[in-house]
Amino acid sequence: QVQLVESGGGLVQPGGSLTLSCAASGFTLDSKAITWFRQGPGKGREAVSCIWSAGTATYVDPDKGRFIIWRDDAKRIVYLQMNNLEPDDTAIYYCASRNLSCRSDTSLYTSWGKGTQVTVSS
Repeated sequence: QVQLVESGGGLVQPGGSLTLSCAASGFTLDSKAITWFRQGPGKGREAVSCIWSAGTATYVDPDKGRFIIWRDDAKRIVYLQMNNLEPDDTAIYYCASRNLSCRSDTSLYTSWGKGTQVTVSS
């Protein structure tokens, strides 16, 4: 059974950093793409970053360079390091999986975690 569990959220001041974790079970990370999505207050769910089954990382907004995604295949954990956080980054962060390739369309994802809250505030 595929299961995803997020952790690592919390309250952080603007300019701070957090690293989120997405622990996967029921499959190996080299068989699925894992995307981090977020949903801010009153907003739709949007993709932030994805790592393909082959291990390639993609970012929705690469020019900012604030987020880094990577994975530990042995531990079956996908990480999202978030730097220089801004109040607009406040959201529930979810990880989701689908076969092989990254997509930004939420309807294409078959499994979701329950999310972890990130609040950026002074």
